[in-house]
This record gives sequence, structure tokens and C-alpha cells, in this order.
Amino acid sequence: MINIPKGTKDVLPSESYKWQFVEGVCRSVSKRFHLKEIRTPTFEHTELFQRGVGETTDVVTKEMYTFKDKGDRSITLKPEGTAGAARSFIENGMASGVLPVKMFYLTPAFRYERPQAGRLREFHQFGVEIFGAKGADTDAEAIMVADSLLKGLGIKVKLYVNSIGCPTCRARFNKALKEFFAPHLDELCYDCKTRFEKNPLRLLDCKEEGCKKINAGAPTILEYLCEECAAHFETLKEYLTAAGIEYEINPRIVRGLDYYTRTVFEFVSTSIGAQGTVCGGGRYDGLIEELGGNSVPAVGFAAGIERLLMVMEQTGSALPEEETPTVYLAGMDAACRKKAFTLCAFLRSAGVYAETDHMERSIKAQFKYADKIGAKYVAVIGGNELESGVMNVKCMATGESESVAFENASAYFLEK
Repeated sequence: MINIPKGTKDVLPSESYKWQFVEGVCRSVSKRFHLKEIRTPTFEHTELFQRGVGETTDVVTKEMYTFKDKGDRSITLKPEGTAGAARSFIENGMASGVLPVKMFYLTPAFRYERPQAGRLREFHQFGVEIFGAKGADTDAEAIMVADSLLKGLGIKVKLYVNSIGCPTCRARFNKALKEFFAPHLDELCYDCKTRFEKNPLRLLDCKEEGCKKINAGAPTILEYLCEECAAHFETLKEYLTAAGIEYEINPRIVRGLDYYTRTVFEFVSTSIGAQGTVCGGGRYDGLIEELGGNSVPAVGFAAGIERLLMVMEQTGSALPEEETPTVYLAGMDAACRKKAFTLCAFLRSAGVYAETDHMERSIKAQFKYADKIGAKYVAVIGGNELESGVMNVKCMATGESESVAFENASAYFLEK
């Protein structure tokens, strides 16, 4: 037997309706905000992620699925959706069209890391990218999209926001961080010792307990914002308040790449048993230029579908019940099963969710099967029904029965 690769998961027919529900809410919310779908390739040239995600990030250095194709080109399965969307924005000349360009995606992504609850090697993301608008109102709108999505899924969250300023702000802040961390260098983990020289901002994002204790006393970026970045952050807070979105400032939220600017945010689950970030994003005004395009501002976020589903299931959020057949058509013998098949096809073409027997079961077994699949009604066709053109319809919930003519079947079940 060939088993599924480690870190991947089958979405079984008994579970797929949950995915369809979450994806449906993603699409519905996107439509309300005039976000249009983009679909980018599952794999891209490795250089895109080295430049677009960052050569010093764990994603690029440790987690990417990279290989050589038959043309000796380095190819990588996409570890996230933003870089591909940005590449497409540049390559297809969207900057010369109507701005802003507002897009969303539902995409698989791949990272080689230790599988755990809510984190797989193949996972799926809902992401939003808005290119071309630099104002804080656009940041607020991206946050509103995420807020609407999480409310639509019934997930209780807390919004944390921060500003990481611009390159000018960060140059001063990085100097202050180095001065703070230098006396503690021997106490830092291996990764943080590397980050100290290459990207000190990422020291604040370390999850190691020893580093977190040291981080608690570090200076915050908000102390080093320039006048323009401080004004942008104040305007963002005004827009969020005007939109009725509650938030808390968390100066420890950072992004470790130079093209990130100003606003960063995270939505963290507040439900018992489901702590953790379920959605995160920010502004990245330097990304398009980093990838070879003109300078174009951008803001966006991403949320993992698996993590959303996990939180929903842990907290009893409003997952719908699986849709079940309106009617199961049962036939007594071969001739009756043939008529049941014909009626089933007719009902389906009329828009009725109908099912019938394919296993030559007895009538008793057909009733048991109809109950297992949750059919609301069972229509029985025997010799008498075949001759009279009238079938016996039983309501599975009440046990009540009534006769329905074959020619009236579609109108009857559509009404039900």
C-alpha cells in the first residue's frame, strides 16, 4: 500500500463541505469589498521567493521545496501567495491600469517543516493583496476584510496593530536594537545570533523562551517613528475607530523584511483552547520595486484555511450541517429500479437533490441507506406504483406518507 506523504492530508468527502463553506465565506466577503480573484502557478522560479520572501527568512533558508527541472532551472513550490501575486502584477502591466488593483486568492502552499496541529507541509491560504494605494484608509480596509471574514466564520479574535515605520525609521531602530542586544549576545539562540548582524528587527519575533525574556526589555519601534510614519499610524487608528473595529497596539509585532513598511497587524483567537494567530498582514510598499517593478505601494494579509477550520471546530463556531438529499427513490425490483433511476435523473435536471440505488439492495436495505445519507424523503416504487404512475412518499422525520404522481414529482419536491 502506498501511503500519503508526511505533512499532507486528504480532504475526504465527509469533510469537504466544511472547506466549501469557508471558501464560500472568503469569496462572499471578497465580493463585498470588490476584490477579484487571481490564480498564480503552483511553482515559480526560486529567485522570486528569494527576493520576494527574503533570503534570510526561515521560509527560504529552511522550509522551501526547491528542485531543478529538466532544463536545469531552479524551481520552487510556492511557500506563500504574495510573491506570486506581486510578480503577476508586474509582469502583466497592472500598474498602468486602473488603481488600486484589489485581488484575492485561495491557493495551496508548501513548506518543509515539522507537521503539527494546524500546520502541514501542504496547506492552503486565503490571501488579499491591494496594490497602488498608499493611504492608511487602505490599510484599514484590508483589516476590515479580515475582520469581516473572521466574523462571518464565527471566530472570536483580538486585533493587534503596530507600525514598523519606513527604512529611515528602522535604520535608527536597528541601531538601538543592536546596542540593547549586544550585552546579551551570548544568551541568544543560534538563529538570533545570526539575525543580530543581518536583520536585528527579527530578534523581536523569536519564539525561544530565553530570547523572549530578553526581548521584553528591548526598545519599541514606536519610539523611533518619523513624523510621516507616526501620522500614518494615527490616521489608521482613526479609521479603525470610525469603522467600529476594536484593536490593541502591540509594539512587538514586526516583519523582518526591508520592503515591509508602516502598518503590521495580527488577529489572534481569544477562544478557550484555540489561542494563536489566525490571520496576519501588513503594508509592503517596497515589494514591487524589490521584484523589479516601479515603486508601487501595497498592503495585504493571509489566513491559513486549515488553521481557520481547526479554530472553528475547537470553539464550536458556526460550521453548517452537511447538505443531504431531498429524496431517495427506492425500487422494489429491476423494472422499478429502472423507473426510479429515470425519475431521479428527471428530478435532478429540475434542480432537486435526489439519489437512488446502485447496489441492487432490498427495499429494507434501501431505507437503511437512505437514513444513513440523511435523505428527507423516500419515494417507493413497486409494481403497483409502476402501473398506476403514482409513488408512495414517506417523510423520514415524521413517518407520514402520501401519494405523488410521477408527473408531479419535481413540483412536489421543489416545494419541499
